[in-house]
Amino acid sequence: MTKPSNRLLWATNMRSNEVQAAAVAFLFVFTLMTAYYLLRPIRDAMASDWTDAEVSWLWTINFFISTAMVAAYGWVISRVSFNRLVPIVYLFFALSFAAFYVLTQGEQSTLIDKSFYVWVSVFALFHVSVFWSCMADTFNKEQAARLFSVIATGASVGAIVGPLLSAQLVTRMNINTMMLISALMLLLPLFFAVRLRSLKVTDLGNQSLAISNEKASLGGNPFNGFKDFFTNPYLLGIGVMIILYTGIGSFIYLELKNLLADYTREQRAEIYSYRDAITNTITFVMALFLTGRIVPKLGMPVALTAVPIIIVFGMLVLAMSPILVVALGLWITRSAGNYGLARPAREMLFTRVSQEARFKTKPVVDIVAYRGGDVIMGWFFTGLTQGLGLGLAAVAIVGAGIAALWGAVAYWLGRVYERSEEVS
Repeated sequence: MTKPSNRLLWATNMRSNEVQAAAVAFLFVFTLMTAYYLLRPIRDAMASDWTDAEVSWLWTINFFISTAMVAAYGWVISRVSFNRLVPIVYLFFALSFAAFYVLTQGEQSTLIDKSFYVWVSVFALFHVSVFWSCMADTFNKEQAARLFSVIATGASVGAIVGPLLSAQLVTRMNINTMMLISALMLLLPLFFAVRLRSLKVTDLGNQSLAISNEKASLGGNPFNGFKDFFTNPYLLGIGVMIILYTGIGSFIYLELKNLLADYTREQRAEIYSYRDAITNTITFVMALFLTGRIVPKLGMPVALTAVPIIIVFGMLVLAMSPILVVALGLWITRSAGNYGLARPAREMLFTRVSQEARFKTKPVVDIVAYRGGDVIMGWFFTGLTQGLGLGLAAVAIVGAGIAALWGAVAYWLGRVYERSEEVS
């Protein structure tokens, strides 16, 4: 491999022995996010055809399916060979989207549309959670503080390429063809996972992070992830932070859905595609040049609380100007801040927990708590709008309060992270 330049190492805050592993991880998450963002505009465009209550019901169904998936994943990781786990997950999802492509070749069905909507939402969190579990098990704490933001730029680039590609393809081919393209892309992570397992020991020197026998499963109770989530205050705190974060996202998502109801499905998909491309361009710049320096210099509390503080003020701006362009701007600010700063910082929190917690409890935190937040906040939003008849301005003020709580929990987690060696 060509020796990296000193300028590149300085700009990214990497060491020369870490470049190859970081590059493979970059390509890994780039592929995942490109595949996902081909599907996301299709999913979101469907939602404007349904009422707030219908979407809330779909989120409720998604929560139960996601919970069942996490329980099944806990069973698999307790029994399946450790070095086969990650490839199996991505092969499974690849086959599922190929199956949806086949199903959509027949007569259009609302049931298939809603099933696809739910399944993409399951995939949206599961594929990322498994990836970051792999990263927390590959890089040590010191490496994670410097490299996770650089690796996260792979997600940002994929999240730029995916929606831009989607925006072009949606005008040139049947929108459902992107399901098949995404399925084929999800086969590539199988090779990246195998390569990272080798570099973990050879280049990174993290033998101590490896389980005693990579060909063995983790063993133990497959439901320990749920038990640890509710009994460990640190892990529960991460879950609460995620629920509050999703609350803000749910509010903005549902309002955008309502504001775009008069547009065609193709127009919505195009608008969502460009929204995501702008969001992830900003994320890329933040993650590559800022985040890896913010955490070491300013600390985890600052990294975790900066975004919710900004969102408090953003929600107040939305309350004063409840229009489409402001809602889109707030979505971009929230998402770019999360993916560029808050998300990499949040993933660093898992370098302080046990390996079993990384693979069994982390999906509970990332998926069950997240989708639980969707259900809680989705019905809360529906109650405010359809139940109490509140407008966007009043709902945005409620959202500002939720963002303030999110910031308080995030600050506490940052303080605990800096004080503890291992919390689970």
